[in-house]
Amino acid sequence: MVTAFLAGAAAGYGIAIPVGAIAILIVETGLRRGFRLAAAAGAGAASADGVYAAVAAAFGAALAGILVPFEAPLRVVAVALLVLIAVRGLRGLHAAGAAGPPGVGIPPGVEVAERGGSARRTYGVFLGITLLNPVTVTYFAALILGLTATGAGPLEKAAFVGGAFAASLSWQMLLAAVGALLHRRLAPGLRAGVILLGNAIILVFAAVIAAGLVA
Repeated sequence: MVTAFLAGAAAGYGIAIPVGAIAILIVETGLRRGFRLAAAAGAGAASADGVYAAVAAAFGAALAGILVPFEAPLRVVAVALLVLIAVRGLRGLHAAGAAGPPGVGIPPGVEVAERGGSARRTYGVFLGITLLNPVTVTYFAALILGLTATGAGPLEKAAFVGGAFAASLSWQMLLAAVGALLHRRLAPGLRAGVILLGNAIILVFAAVIAAGLVA
């Protein structure tokens, strides 16, 4: 069971650590809204990784052939979402610059001030974005093929899923903390510049994913 947990943790860090669009968004959420909402965003992303790990553990290699054909449509949806998020972010930053302190580009559904339910909404948005992320889908589809080494028993499978979720969550919380720390330390002008850079990077990720559709 320990082996299965460690295998899950390795899988969780494997998908969470590479800097991608989701990581940039979590850090940017910390920059804009502080740790509370950034932590909710990170928990949503980690939950998506946990969902895919559970699917991999429950259904094994038989599911790989089902997931892979959906990569192309998922890429289309992911590109559309990332472009929308980046454009809204850049527009929000411009409007904030004209009206007062930088507030920001917020993913659809998260453009709310601090109020009840905003953390839940942020969690849901990031859960959905990560579930649609073609990199996540492809990663866990490949992972399924080698999953037999973790053991076939229910306890081993549960340990694998727990390890993947715990690893992903710990990394996402670190990103949230980094964003929140920068939120407190950076001057408004510099914070706006970092947000601008973040949205530009998100557009680059969208372009890279779109390029995969015609490659």
